Amino acid sequence: MSGLRQELGLAQGVGLLSTSLLGTGVFAVPALAALVAGNNSLWAWPALIVLVFPVAIVFAVLGRHFPSAGGVAHFVGMAFGPRLARVTGWLFLSVIPVGLPAALHIATGFGQALFGWHDTQLLFAELGTLAIIWWVGSRGASSSANLQTLVALLIVGLIVAIWWAGDITLAEIPFPALPDVNHSQLFAALSVMFWCFVGLEAFAHLASEFKHPERDFPRALMIGLLLAGGVYWACTVLILHFNAYGEDRAAAASLPGIVVQLFGVKALWIACVIGYLACFASLNIYIQSFARLVWSQALGKPESRLARLSARQLPLNALNTVLGCCVVSSLAIYWLDINLDALIVYANGIFIMIYLLCMLAGCRLLKGRYKTLAMVGCALCLLLLAMVGWKSLYAIVMLAGLWLFLPKRRLA
Repeated sequence: MSGLRQELGLAQGVGLLSTSLLGTGVFAVPALAALVAGNNSLWAWPALIVLVFPVAIVFAVLGRHFPSAGGVAHFVGMAFGPRLARVTGWLFLSVIPVGLPAALHIATGFGQALFGWHDTQLLFAELGTLAIIWWVGSRGASSSANLQTLVALLIVGLIVAIWWAGDITLAEIPFPALPDVNHSQLFAALSVMFWCFVGLEAFAHLASEFKHPERDFPRALMIGLLLAGGVYWACTVLILHFNAYGEDRAAAASLPGIVVQLFGVKALWIACVIGYLACFASLNIYIQSFARLVWSQALGKPESRLARLSARQLPLNALNTVLGCCVVSSLAIYWLDINLDALIVYANGIFIMIYLLCMLAGCRLLKGRYKTLAMVGCALCLLLLAMVGWKSLYAIVMLAGLWLFLPKRRLA
């Protein structure tokens, strides 16, 4: 369908998804989960993977049968028509002004930890990161995948090194007995940890660029999900073993603190570089996915510059547009001194709404047990919207506003 180059293999897909899921969360979320749930967080990760599995399987099946650069918007369009598809696409794109500058700020925060950067220096680091993403994106999905596979190996290597240096054995892992699990703490941890598995919707936009999407896309999705879940669980073991969490310390500093404790201050740069690369990988897959969504939305107007591919079959015009929006958003947030933490919460509701729309599309397009899984996924997404509370109204209002006011024409 797409005209995009089909060049991704299974291993590259696993690297793309696992780093997308690990991203900005791998250094911070295990410490946050340990803070709210203690040892109970060791059960929370397996529980979360079980809960997310129905959603992941629906994404995998839809991507296998209907691979498209449009991602969730394409699935929704097939189920409910082109108007809701465009609304879904714009709903996803509405994350750009808030979500991407926030992730950029987190990524460059590792430069602050290493070099003491502040204000203008951090802004230039953010703009430099966007320039690197443009360079990687201009070389194709395969280059992004190879880089992110390397990042995944570095993250796994760091965790393995810490386990080895800390002489941690399975017998020492403080698993509470199932009857002793504090359910209120478990649910509190799950609400913190769910955001680690936001990334499936971005990965769906790359389905059409697999060499064998019907075979490798679902496999890459499921293996990447399990790999990311395993890394998060292993990090939680480390955080608990070294007691590297608490209200008096920054969550993102927990893992680097363990590295310094085991290997000395000179090893801090290793943890910071890997932390930056993990954030970079998550940013990269989202920006490349946004570019593919913009390109797919523009296909209805072939004369549009956004609908054109480069000589290497890449949506470079769409990528330039997305990156331009990121630059403008970053500059505006810097000059206006906007508190990103307050805005990110509202963006989270957008991701849940997109997941919900995908599950509803699955209910319409799939049959048998896969349709049942899509119904289970719908229930999970509704539960998550309820957990977000009144802040989920932002996503609902955005969806309604786009439906009512989005012009009845394709993106130009």
